[in-house]
Amino acid sequence: MGMVMVKCPETGHAIPTGIQTDRESFGRRAVFFSRTRCPICRTDHAWFAREAWVDEPSIHMRRRNAG
Repeated sequence: MGMVMVKCPETGHAIPTGIQTDRESFGRRAVFFSRTRCPICRTDHAWFAREAWVDEPSIHMRRRNAG
């Protein structure tokens, strides 16, 4: 499981949406629109699913251990 992330249009930083899922499940979802409150610039950002990605910590660990 990982966190669905989007990019803050003001700062360019990745921000969590509060949605937890895995990449496969997220990829199978219907296209949707949502809003997320940005903890960095304190603004609500609107985003589409195609602009988001799933950040899965286990993926990062496997990459580090494989190197």
